[in-house]
Amino acid sequence: MEVGDTVTLLLVACAAGLMIFWQQKQRQKPGKLPPGPTLLQILGYGLQLKQRGLNKLLTKIREKHGPVFTVNTGRRQIVFLCDLDSVREALVHQGQKFSGRAIFNSIDRYFQGHGVGTANGEEWKQLRHFSTSTLRNFGMGKRSIEERVGEEARHLAEEIGKAEGSPFDPTLIVTHAVSNVICSIVFGNQFDYKDQKFLTLMNATHNFLEDISSIWSLFCEVFPRIMQYVPSPHSQLYHHYKAIHDFIMERVRMNQQSLDPSCPRDFIDSFLIRMEEEKQNPQSVFKTRNLVETAIQVFLAGTETTSSTLSYGFLLLVKYPEVQDKVHEEVDRVIGRTHSPAMSDRGRMPYTNAVIHEIQRFANVTPVGLPHRVTCDTHFRGYFLPKDTDVWAVLGMVLQDPKHFKDPGNFHPERFLDEEGRFKKNDAFLPFSTGKRGCLGKSLALMELFLMLTTILQRFTLKSPIPAQEIDLTPTESGIAIVPPRFELCALPREEAL
Repeated sequence: MEVGDTVTLLLVACAAGLMIFWQQKQRQKPGKLPPGPTLLQILGYGLQLKQRGLNKLLTKIREKHGPVFTVNTGRRQIVFLCDLDSVREALVHQGQKFSGRAIFNSIDRYFQGHGVGTANGEEWKQLRHFSTSTLRNFGMGKRSIEERVGEEARHLAEEIGKAEGSPFDPTLIVTHAVSNVICSIVFGNQFDYKDQKFLTLMNATHNFLEDISSIWSLFCEVFPRIMQYVPSPHSQLYHHYKAIHDFIMERVRMNQQSLDPSCPRDFIDSFLIRMEEEKQNPQSVFKTRNLVETAIQVFLAGTETTSSTLSYGFLLLVKYPEVQDKVHEEVDRVIGRTHSPAMSDRGRMPYTNAVIHEIQRFANVTPVGLPHRVTCDTHFRGYFLPKDTDVWAVLGMVLQDPKHFKDPGNFHPERFLDEEGRFKKNDAFLPFSTGKRGCLGKSLALMELFLMLTTILQRFTLKSPIPAQEIDLTPTESGIAIVPPRFELCALPREEAL
């Protein structure tokens, strides 16, 4: 840990310590919540976050208090769900009661409860229904979007080929490729990888993810009042958000000037048309604010999670070349070298499908997702959760649970295959969450991972410029989200690699 980080952490610790006694005297919500660590213990855990990461610390708490426990900060009580049974019971079997969205302090100051990802109640229901149907209308999960993903995958392969086998960092161009797909849906067009406005947008998006994934964002959740006055990197979030917001607003103004209500070109057009249809309704949720915030949230979710997973996938394939060799064999046997990969190939490629699932499980890029909130007084597992109790479903711990994934710390694609080599589903595989707040873009993300990975491996053998055993898989940030480490690889054309 750097000296500056240490000093700031100590300042947070001192301030938090002074507030503990005050917080403990505050009136608590009535109810019988699951047991959990004390505030002093939480403070101790918090000081270890930088070194250990959120997942490991929650695992430590789970060992003492069980898979369902409460973190009580005095003014706020958070119930954590850390195993498959509790997550499924809450988000699926009692899905309506757990469908609220809790305040996420790090970003709520910007979104303020607007947008499909952070809205609640009737506003959320209408935005969710509109977003789901509109994304479907623009090809989400259909053949039309598959063609766009395939085109972008081939463009990505061309960009990788420009390195001519020399070491390069794939992070940026992978993010460009994935982002361009969601851009085609939200903005109606794709961008050249060297477009300056696009590069500015990508830089703001990446920095936003890194800052939201840091230890400081976690402290904002536990000690929001203190963190308002503590100088730290989380204060830069606003600048990244504003860059994204300004880009979206510019696109909205462009669409307004050329809108044809009879022929919507993209998500923004569709929202503008709905706004015009409901302009006489003062209670309508279809306002400019919700358009902008929803577009930002769809864009961020459709860019960073998939690109981070794909980048982690490339890193894992160079660390475990024997896995890459098996994917190469299956690609050659099922697709060949002359035809572009298609989603219809996936059913005949169980090993590749298993590898993609294991990359998602191992990378675990959204270990806690966005927090939930119970919408009414709720009885849950013998406890009583008062209305508005915050609930965090820790998906990362489900994906790392040895009960469902033997030896979870190792990268082992065969766990998704049966004895005859056929693909085998696992109920604990929940990288996209589940229930009413599940990921809107699940089908698109799976399509991007399959088509982009197979297109690259059809054309290249990926190698590391350093020995495989020296590759470090430790993420850059390990908090609300996982940011993969920066790395370089060499992409050798398959003819040369043979």
